Amino acid sequence: MAKEAIVTPGAIGPYSPAIRIGSALYLSGQIPLDQTSGKVETEIAAAVTLVFDNIKNILSAAGFTMNDVVKTTVYLKDMGSFQAMNDVYARTFSAPYPARTTVEVSRLPKDVPVEIEVIAQR
Repeated sequence: MAKEAIVTPGAIGPYSPAIRIGSALYLSGQIPLDQTSGKVETEIAAAVTLVFDNIKNILSAAGFTMNDVVKTTVYLKDMGSFQAMNDVYARTFSAPYPARTTVEVSRLPKDVPVEIEVIAQR
């Protein structure tokens, strides 16, 4: 199967925001970077909300929705932020929830508090 790059505004490096292979879509990790202003959100609940907004925009550009997400990986700068992230996550998805991995990392691009990547399948 051929790879198709999904290109959206705001990519800040030599990568594709998403790659479609067949009916699957693999998104690069998204950070809480406002695509309009270029500002980074650091308050965890607002940051997770912004990350999911960015993910929704990429999914939409590829013809997918949040309901198509089957797997997420959440990278937190501080596992103490887990509950705040989880509260936003629970409002973003509905059952059956995507499979999820959450890990604490020492540092993320632009020193953001969270990065999330997803896989979607139709």
